[in-house]
Amino acid sequence: MCSALPAWAKVDYLIEMSDPEHHLAEITIKFPKGHSELELKMPAWRTGKYKLLNQANGIRHFQAQTKKRKALKWTRRDKSSWVVDNPEQSAIVVKYTLYANELGLRTRHIDNTHAFLDATATFMYSPQLMDQVHKVELKVPDGWKSYSGMVQVDKHQFIAQNYDQLADSPIETGINELHEFSEDGRDYQVVFWGKANRSNDKIVEDLRALVGQSQTIWKGYPYKKYVFMIHATSGATGATEHLNSTVIQRPRHIFGKRSDYLDRFLRTASHELVHTWNVKAYRPQALVPYDYQQENYSDLLWIAEGSTSYLQDRLLLTAKLQTVKEFLTMLSKRVDKFRRKPGTKVQSVKQGSFETWTAQGGDFANNHSAGIYSEGFMASWLLDFQILSDTKLKSGYKNIHQMIYQKKEQLTNNNDPLKTIPFSEEDIKQLLKQLTDKDYQDWWQDNIDSPLSIDFEALLKKAGLQFAALKEKDFKVWTGFKSNESKGLITLTEVEKDGPAWRAGLTTKDQLIAVNGYQVNQQNLETWLKQFKPEDTIELTLFRNQQLVQKSLTLGKIAKKVHQIELMKKPSKKQKAFFKAWLGVDFPEEKSES
Repeated sequence: MCSALPAWAKVDYLIEMSDPEHHLAEITIKFPKGHSELELKMPAWRTGKYKLLNQANGIRHFQAQTKKRKALKWTRRDKSSWVVDNPEQSAIVVKYTLYANELGLRTRHIDNTHAFLDATATFMYSPQLMDQVHKVELKVPDGWKSYSGMVQVDKHQFIAQNYDQLADSPIETGINELHEFSEDGRDYQVVFWGKANRSNDKIVEDLRALVGQSQTIWKGYPYKKYVFMIHATSGATGATEHLNSTVIQRPRHIFGKRSDYLDRFLRTASHELVHTWNVKAYRPQALVPYDYQQENYSDLLWIAEGSTSYLQDRLLLTAKLQTVKEFLTMLSKRVDKFRRKPGTKVQSVKQGSFETWTAQGGDFANNHSAGIYSEGFMASWLLDFQILSDTKLKSGYKNIHQMIYQKKEQLTNNNDPLKTIPFSEEDIKQLLKQLTDKDYQDWWQDNIDSPLSIDFEALLKKAGLQFAALKEKDFKVWTGFKSNESKGLITLTEVEKDGPAWRAGLTTKDQLIAVNGYQVNQQNLETWLKQFKPEDTIELTLFRNQQLVQKSLTLGKIAKKVHQIELMKKPSKKQKAFFKAWLGVDFPEEKSES
């Protein structure tokens, strides 16, 4: 379809790996004629990461000329913008050198074995030409192979229908291993860069079991081809969703142990797959279309991320890639984290969503903020159970996602992968009323507009679950701070709000040197604390701003391990039915979970 367009009606990119050992490439861009002034930009952020990034910082040797190599004047307007004067309105050729050594950010990385290229961090674009066809050609070392979610027209050439598709279709090229399969009429590529300590065939087998389970939530696909790009490496870790692809970075050693493989790879892969619908096929209205030059604020990022985290485990259960016991262990950890986090009582998921772009981390986040992932998960769980209860198990939260996606199918031609359906808060409330015949205004006010307050015992009971009983031996003394060792001193990294250390007046960056007059270090601190009981008061000696300070701390208590969620031994038929409607799998017999 792209080849039928006039030759001038596109933007051509050429990237030459000029010095991969030193992370350098040469970029050439050809823009069509017809503009007396052409503005060029580098995006200030990349899709999938709600933070502004300095993506123009790797550009050097910028130049602009006509096709006949006549130099054109240009000016740098701001950190992300260049303006080229073109009085003859001729076709323009722009060249620059790109430094690409940001693997962990999943923006751009080039070395002697591969290149990962997110277009937002690699290619300038012109706002005047964003709707044109964009072609990318790569000149790479012999033996390299190139892959992307875009249409591939040659070994190292790709076509995007517009800049938005290019921006959401990263390229992986290099010394890699390709696996391909088809499932439910869709084609999949799994590209490995690096070597994991698990068979690539087994990883691909698990991905194949996963992808078809999407249809237990949605009916239809927003793609015909999907690409998994897996970086099994060292140092870098993370993942990013894209239009019909994902890049997953994990240390090569985590693929071996079952718990690591499930927690850090399979759950991530499922999360990114869910994003293909929730964020790519449809997303909050404030992010449609993307504004690449500034923050895209939204009150609904808890749906974009938290609901994706919530739905990911349902796919793993129905795909039989995790057991119910493993799911309950994960859920136990999430509940424990929520109960321990003071910020859940301070900020709503709506506020947390809006502030994601400017959110602080560490101590402040734990004590004063709600996260779009963790608290978004909890809000999604509450909403799911409310819908299940209101519809007598006929529908759940997954049906809301089905309905939003059906709107995309109704409004687009043949599941146009480039068409994103926006939704607003009011849209969700209307869908809830349509699904349940009930007004959710009060529920929304109590759980989305306000900090979450959750009765987990009552929630679990609905599905035949409970917390395991705890005895006194299951608890230990609690200081209320986290720490690490720096220059031989215990440095406080987090002080939990309203915990023992908080009440004692301790703060982050305090350096603890003694307990009850005796020197301690990070290694023996835990041993020292075992001699005390909850409610005991200990005297702490510490440095604060290089001055000695004395503080009295009354110890609290905390469970030694995560409070485990378990199956009830004699659940009712109603509880079993709720469990099945919730997770899509049968309530297990006790012997099957032994």
